[in-house]
Amino acid sequence: MAKIVAATGNEAVANAFMQVNPDVSAAYPITPATDIMQRFTSFVSNGKVKTEMILVESEHSAMSACIGASAAGGRVMTATSSQGLALMWEMLFIASGLRLPIIMCVVNRALSAPLNIHGDHSDAMGARDSGWIQLWSENAQEAYDNIIQAFRIGEHLDIRLPVMVCLDGFIISHSIERIEYLEDGEVANFIGNFKELNPLLDMEHPVSYGPLILPDYYMEFRKAQDEVESKVSMVVLEAAKDFEKISGRKYGLFETYRLDDAEIGIVILNSAAGTSKDTIDEFRNRGIKAGLLKPRLYRPFPYEKIGEVLKHLKAVCVLDRADAFGGSYGPVFIDIATSLYPYKEKPILINKIYGLGGRDYLPEHAEHVLNELAEIAKTGKADTVKEYIGVRG
Repeated sequence: MAKIVAATGNEAVANAFMQVNPDVSAAYPITPATDIMQRFTSFVSNGKVKTEMILVESEHSAMSACIGASAAGGRVMTATSSQGLALMWEMLFIASGLRLPIIMCVVNRALSAPLNIHGDHSDAMGARDSGWIQLWSENAQEAYDNIIQAFRIGEHLDIRLPVMVCLDGFIISHSIERIEYLEDGEVANFIGNFKELNPLLDMEHPVSYGPLILPDYYMEFRKAQDEVESKVSMVVLEAAKDFEKISGRKYGLFETYRLDDAEIGIVILNSAAGTSKDTIDEFRNRGIKAGLLKPRLYRPFPYEKIGEVLKHLKAVCVLDRADAFGGSYGPVFIDIATSLYPYKEKPILINKIYGLGGRDYLPEHAEHVLNELAEIAKTGKADTVKEYIGVRG
């Protein structure tokens, strides 16, 4: 039976990690993710988990320790944000290249400079092509559910890849919401026992990790990793199906909202999707057929499936809470444009950059976007493709 509580996003994530009871965790505090590891460390101190907690001198060291523990044969987790994720950069590629199923919560926060501790998606977007699976969360409930499913996904023997679960800093991490926790036994049964694969501590079958690979085999190594990535979507859906049986909550690769018969649509990640849904309802009441798509699995990106559900629209706005400087458009926009590229008939696409450094995303912003989309659908023309919204004049 589910336990209903009032909890912050960070508290919900820490509780999920407690129920998983990993073998090892290594962490270094950084706002707004600090609270996750602070709470989890108290679980270690109070004997609620059997986890070996390693306190290190930096986030680079935290990921290094996680890599060592995972390679040794342990179930491993951590959490970070912003500059912490950026400092792990070198080690992210090593974790994925060595096929180590480390689970990490990333509480999304703006990158410096200038220094800003509030939420946007620049940190995880900077790491989007590091070989980690990425799951994104609209609210604290989704963050809790995604953490639990992440262990099933990353540890699947056909996958064995690290997973980062993303949630918006402060907006979700520090806001109190209604959360339904599963029973400890349900979580344990869902994730199952950890299965070691070529562990360094198996003295009977010695292995070597991180060998030198020169031009004669490096491309084959990367091709093998690419083939593994192609299986991720199927495993994500399998895990979601089993999770629905114990929770009653349904997940997919993405969520669509009133999109089937829509003529215009918004694509948006994480917490801002909720605000957008309310505004879409208002436009529907006015007779304007608006809808929304919220990606959940962002890496590997399900290009074909997303293209299929968007291709019938007349106009689509992709809202990015990060900008790809020098790439002309936001990172999510680039992926959505790629997903629609193969179709001869496709919607007109525009891109809005919003909410950087924690700037509020308001209903009036969603309304501005939907009004513009309605006009584009009517005229068949867009005046500008990319625009920053919510910027002070």
